[in-house]
Amino acid sequence: MLKTKKFDAIDYLKTEEEIAAYLNAFIEEGDYKFLPVALADIARARKAMTTAAKAAGVTRSSLYQSLSEEGRPAFDTVAKVAQSLGYKLTLVPMT
Repeated sequence: MLKTKKFDAIDYLKTEEEIAAYLNAFIEEGDYKFLPVALADIARARKAMTTAAKAAGVTRSSLYQSLSEEGRPAFDTVAKVAQSLGYKLTLVPMT
């Protein structure tokens, strides 16, 4: 019998290079609704969800919910989580 395991992105986010590639893939794809999901995966991979929740001013469980695929986090929450993970959101002109 073939055993399968549910896919979890954090199994593949072991190094900073893998994390950067993962985050950049979401950004380059242009489907920004999944950016919060990617940030949640990164926080989980770094075991930093509690720190991210404190930075965003929400509870840990609330952050899990808002950064899920069904969540609709405020931009402020996304920016604060990104900052707590060492990222800065920057807008640049498209070329």
